[in-house]
Amino acid sequence: MAGTFSQIYIQYVFAVKGRENLLQKPWRDEVFKYIAGIIKGKNQKPIIVNGVTDHIHVFVGLKPAMSISDLVRDIKNNSSNFINEQKFIKGKFSWQEGYGAFSYAHSQIENVYQYIANQEEHHRKKTFKEEYLDFLQKFEIEYNEKYLFEWID
Repeated sequence: MAGTFSQIYIQYVFAVKGRENLLQKPWRDEVFKYIAGIIKGKNQKPIIVNGVTDHIHVFVGLKPAMSISDLVRDIKNNSSNFINEQKFIKGKFSWQEGYGAFSYAHSQIENVYQYIANQEEHHRKKTFKEEYLDFLQKFEIEYNEKYLFEWID
């Protein structure tokens, strides 16, 4: 009997609720490692998790049995619970509703990895809104502006 073999590469992008600058450097890497652990716990392959104070990028090797929406739901729920349990911020942390999910070929892994690894440098030149709209245009995704993230210019 033949098996099924595949690897799907997805980059998720999502933001802190209200686009607040809550993901602070002293503990941000701990959250990113925790998110990688969530992905591993779901038997998926975390490639890189990184971001800045108001949004993150999660690059994953996804098996076809795992739905894109189920994984991002679990990442957001579990990581916000972790942030709240650790009391990293005053008040309650949560992620904004919605996310972007963008697919890549195996040959693009290194470029996507480097892009995500250099988020702080990248965002010295480009806002999150510019970045996200660029993704939507690059991937030819139709959208209605009123259903996008809350923007802070």
